[in-house]
Amino acid sequence: MNNFSDTNPSLNLSPELVGQGQRSLKLLIFSVGQLNVALSVDIVKKVVDYTTIYSSGLNHMGLARVDDREITVVDLHKRLFNASQPMPSNSRGYLVIARNSVGETFGILVSKSPILLDLPISQIRTLPESYRRSDTLEIASHVTVIPQKEGSLTVFILDADRIVAPVSGVIGTFPNLSPL
Repeated sequence: MNNFSDTNPSLNLSPELVGQGQRSLKLLIFSVGQLNVALSVDIVKKVVDYTTIYSSGLNHMGLARVDDREITVVDLHKRLFNASQPMPSNSRGYLVIARNSVGETFGILVSKSPILLDLPISQIRTLPESYRRSDTLEIASHVTVIPQKEGSLTVFILDADRIVAPVSGVIGTFPNLSPL
């Protein structure tokens, strides 16, 4: 059975790469509520301390200034559970800075420090498309189960293009805003 799929460009598990000897995948794993989710480190730029996020509060998207640029910030907890990500009282949280398939940078709000794991590709399975279409976890493309001392840890691997949809084309320029 072929467990690999190229439906998630942010997760490079194509059979060609596996055939070339890619035997593992590095993942940045973090919690969203009771769920454990991950991004491939190939698309993660960095993890930074929480910064002010500007948002109307009406949806799961916001805006933050990171490295002298404005980026879209996604509150996955709000997107999945319709409630903002609770932050621990001793920490303000973090932003995982990543990019989608067209290179648009975005942040994901996380409450606890993410962890880095190198997992064998043989442990990663593609989620059925029918599941993705019918569940709030449509942003996940793959799943893995990581054995632990007490039980196991199920991790849903996210598809960056389903978190922040790629937008192609040139953004319009502003008219000259210099004072008269």
